[in-house]
Amino acid sequence: MFPARFEDTSKVKLSRWIYEKNLSGDIPEVNSQILEQVKRWPMPPVSTRMDYLLQFLDSKTSVIGQHIDISQVLEEILAATSLINEGELRFLAEQAEEMGLVKGLEHPWSLIITVAGYRRLEELRGTQALSDQAFVAMWFDASMNKAWENGFKPGIEDAGYKPLRIDRKEHNNKIDDEIIAEVRRSRFLVADFTSEPEKARGGVYYEAGFAYGLNIPVIFACREDLINTVHFDTRQFNHIVWRKENPEGLREKLKNRISATVGDGPHQSKT
Repeated sequence: MFPARFEDTSKVKLSRWIYEKNLSGDIPEVNSQILEQVKRWPMPPVSTRMDYLLQFLDSKTSVIGQHIDISQVLEEILAATSLINEGELRFLAEQAEEMGLVKGLEHPWSLIITVAGYRRLEELRGTQALSDQAFVAMWFDASMNKAWENGFKPGIEDAGYKPLRIDRKEHNNKIDDEIIAEVRRSRFLVADFTSEPEKARGGVYYEAGFAYGLNIPVIFACREDLINTVHFDTRQFNHIVWRKENPEGLREKLKNRISATVGDGPHQSKT
């Protein structure tokens, strides 16, 4: 499966990527370009891998209180949790048990999710802490094209996330339902309040408020010449102020704000 001289950490990252693709119903094609990208991806933090462990156990649990026999799912759980071997898995499981998230049995070695573990899973579902998607709420006008192509989109990608504009997504649902669904799936939301003079973007305010109510981080932005028109309810938040003639500056500011607010994403290149 793995090419020669492909180091352990790269194998782990590739296995997790394949696992995620399979979860979404995709059969991924592993090519030389993917292999090169894998080498540059950062390893997920240990705390994130703890969350991966809980989510995997939850996916295998059909009733509350069910013990999952690790020997039956060892290869799959290593891929799901971005761990190199059983030793790392045992260490992570021991730490999860000390934190009260799981309980274990030794013969056979199995794990069960506790009430505290389910509480953590509820938090993850609420905040989408493992999502790589960034929802962008903004004015879909031709005057914003350069800001999108040279600012918002690459800034989000530089931070390691996948930007989503609802007008660029094909779907068959009502647009309001699709917006709500995609906001819920997102790790964070970028809300840009640039608009026509004296015509506030009501949809942007709604989407930002909806995300905020779900404890999904919101990053606020506005073009420099319109920052004084932002509604007083949101003016208290620290907006990224950008200039129309300098979308590249927006790109850098946005990337830095994302990294400071939610951390680097899983697709950030380490060069």
